[in-house]
Amino acid sequence: MEIKSYINDLLYQYECVTIPEFGSFLTRKIPAKISFDGTFTPPKKEVSFNSLLKTNDGILAKHIAQKTNSNYESILKLINKKTIKWIEKLEVESLNFPGIGEMKLNNHGKIEFLPSNEINFYKNSFGLYSFKKNPLVNISYNKKHDQIMENSNNDDLLFTPESKNKKRKMQYIKYSAIGLLIIVLIGSIYFFSDNYLSNQKLKEIEIAQKKIKSNVQKATFDIGKLSKVELNVNSNNSNKVSNLSSNEKYFSVIAGSFRSINNAENKLNSLIKEGYKAEMAKKSSEGFHRVAYGRFISKKKAINLLIFVKYTLQEEAWFLEE
Repeated sequence: MEIKSYINDLLYQYECVTIPEFGSFLTRKIPAKISFDGTFTPPKKEVSFNSLLKTNDGILAKHIAQKTNSNYESILKLINKKTIKWIEKLEVESLNFPGIGEMKLNNHGKIEFLPSNEINFYKNSFGLYSFKKNPLVNISYNKKHDQIMENSNNDDLLFTPESKNKKRKMQYIKYSAIGLLIIVLIGSIYFFSDNYLSNQKLKEIEIAQKKIKSNVQKATFDIGKLSKVELNVNSNNSNKVSNLSSNEKYFSVIAGSFRSINNAENKLNSLIKEGYKAEMAKKSSEGFHRVAYGRFISKKKAINLLIFVKYTLQEEAWFLEE
């Protein structure tokens, strides 16, 4: 009985075929490839041998028993006898497995396996073979003279081959035009989006200004009719408190209240430099010096200034009726 042929059959089906007490043939799938010289190699199974995998997995003995209608135990004994002969043969010469490869012992007494690559054990590649594709022949022509073709009516057809430089030039022009178009599109998108955002910001600012103006107008018109007040002022310094008669009132927009007169005067001078008609208002009952953005006989003017300072300039201020 030739066991080697049964090993060939099993290599089509399994990735590992173990020969008890001898070793195992292993297969690994290799994908198709095309080498630089144009050689095409279909997918295949690469075969290797491992002498350490000796434990019986039952595949080889069972396969032979089914094919020969024999007893499993008797086939297993037959395999063991065969492997003993193979080991003895390797001591003196190489051992050949047809279609699989060749074995021999190296200087260290280990089995070396050289695959033959004669058979492709990958079933899906059945009928496929390696082949080499010949490169296309370059057709040369005389650049100095045009080629002339003749049709069936013997009419001369002038044919001028297109040069490679011209093709490259046309490709360069095409890609340059595409690149320029992309740049123009990106620039247009950026320009219009920037204008759109700018217009939106302007609209929002206009709406906010209208709201502030509307609030000021409402505050102005809701004051009501004020009685006429006569003013008698004697002042030597605009930064000092005006001398008022006991029946007259002042309406002030207070910027700050200070315990120290020096701090109050510093704040007063600062407001005057900013353009306000600032004055010192009446002292508080606690003795604090009050500095006003402005002091008015007209309550309406005082309220307008208060709204401007608090809601337009967003500065701290409060209304004081003196």
